[in-house]
Amino acid sequence: MGSVLTEENLGPIVEEVHARCGMAPFDLALILGSGLGQVADAVEDVKVWEYRDFSCFPAVAVAGHAGRLLAGTLHGRRVLIFQGRFHLYQGLTAWQTAVPVRLAHALGCRRLLLTNAVGGIHPDLDAGCFMFVADHINVLGDNPLRGMCGDTFVDLSRLYRTDLFKSLRTEALSHNIHVQQGVLAAVPGPSYETPAEVRALRQMGADAVSMSLIPEAIMAGALGLEVVGLSSVTNRAAGLGTKRLCHDEVLASGSNTAKNLSVLVASLCLGWF
Repeated sequence: MGSVLTEENLGPIVEEVHARCGMAPFDLALILGSGLGQVADAVEDVKVWEYRDFSCFPAVAVAGHAGRLLAGTLHGRRVLIFQGRFHLYQGLTAWQTAVPVRLAHALGCRRLLLTNAVGGIHPDLDAGCFMFVADHINVLGDNPLRGMCGDTFVDLSRLYRTDLFKSLRTEALSHNIHVQQGVLAAVPGPSYETPAEVRALRQMGADAVSMSLIPEAIMAGALGLEVVGLSSVTNRAAGLGTKRLCHDEVLASGSNTAKNLSVLVASLCLGWF
């Protein structure tokens, strides 16, 4: 699988971004999760590219993911925003889902903010809360570094920038936003977890469960990017709530919390540099 590195051509999109935005490296890249795309509305002097126009991007067929790349200025920082991500449950490999990270790296970006929608497992993580990712448990059955050439034995013990949590939490509290640190688990999907699986994940140490983010974080660590993971809790995980789980509920909850996510993104833009 070492030839996988030649299966995508980032050249055309890199050239397009340089032509319209200049050659200067970007300060920060954001990958937005389900229902969280409206965070991009605050970007100034925005340039837009549709994923479908470039062969390096897999097809996007998930509700709540616009499928486009934005570049511009956010809170005084040059940013790339990936409004739509890729998932293993679309029939992709972990390598393919991490293409936005490789593109951000190719455009000189050294900081990556990953957001996603999650189900809360920890008792304090109800819908509307946020979880600052301190660590993760990868139960996807795949790793984006599988088959890559070079040194793929990457140390993930300090993958996430947990030192940024204290100042972020202080800012969040001033806006009455609940944020706590926790461990994220990722499962392949697309079906939601069973209550028994959620109990097992809790026993393993997971505070929330998702179907995304972890492959991107691993790829970022391998490429030397600084990583922050910020999860929006859209529902209680299977067996812990009273409602049946559905994707429409995830999207609605994500949309309702997008304003609060914008506050947290602004705080990170000011405090990360």
